Formats: sequence, structure tokens, C-alpha cells
Amino acid sequence: MEILLVDGYNMIGDWPDLRILRDKDLAAARDLLVDKMAEYQAYTGMRVIIVFDAHYVPGTETKFKNYRIEVIFTKENESADERIEKLAKELKNIRTKVHVATSDFLEQWVTFGLGALRKSARELAIEVNQIEKRISQKVDDMQNERRSSSLLLSEEVAEIFEKWRRGDR
Repeated sequence: MEILLVDGYNMIGDWPDLRILRDKDLAAARDLLVDKMAEYQAYTGMRVIIVFDAHYVPGTETKFKNYRIEVIFTKENESADERIEKLAKELKNIRTKVHVATSDFLEQWVTFGLGALRKSARELAIEVNQIEKRISQKVDDMQNERRSSSLLLSEEVAEIFEKWRRGDR
């Protein structure tokens, strides 16, 4: 099993489309990140956990699932980095490969020391964009396939039908 731990606000601050949205509506930027990571999880099969710092959402720690993505808002006085480190330590075992997505250099090294693999915000953004393009292409291909005849005809029969359609007999 593979698990991707994502520093939510780090991605929002690094990805241009999320950064622009964040400046207008932070909640919408969080929702868009969750949407993108849901596609990523569905495409890769990797379990995704997004961790957000509590200082943007005061109160007690909250956890919820959205599109089967685990979203954690840390408790007050706990940073996303601290929670990610705890999760990396708890989840890492012989059968589980843990990846940590953050551009925080110190956090990358700490989690690497715990046995997790590092992934920068830029690297994850590139992967997500490639996956979105592949999904889009697959949807286009499926729509084009649906538009074509559902009957499989030999070329000879297709030519005959085409001549009939044009009025050539």
C-alpha cells in the first residue's frame, strides 16, 4: 500500500491556481485541492491524507472524509508538520510506502529520516496536471468511441453503406 501525506496549505501556497483562489476564498482553495487529490487518489490508487494547520480554522481537531480523501485539521497549537511527522511514523511499515508532499525543506528531511519518501509541491502539481490531462483524454476518447457506430462492420460493408448513404449505387 502507498500513502501520500499532503501539507494542504503548503500546496495551496505553491500551486498558482490555488494561490490565486486562496487570495479570494480560502475555503474554495481547500475544496479545489481536495477535488484534485481525489482525482489523484482515484487514478493512482494511493491513499491520500491532506493535513491543514489549525491556525486557519480555530477550534478542536477535526477529521473528515471527502471523496474518500482523509482531511485533517490539526488541533490548536499543533502544526501540520507535526501531524505529518506523527502520521509518517505511525503509518510506515514493511508493507506501506509513505510519501510526504511538501516544499518545506526541513519537513522533507525530517520525514525522510522517518523513512518517508519526499515529494515537492511542484512535483505533485506536475503529476496532478499530467493525470488531469490523461483523464481528460480518456473521457474524450470514450465520447468519440460512443459517437461512432456501435456495430462493428468490415471495411467492405462499411464502404457499401457509405455508397448507399451518398446515393452512389
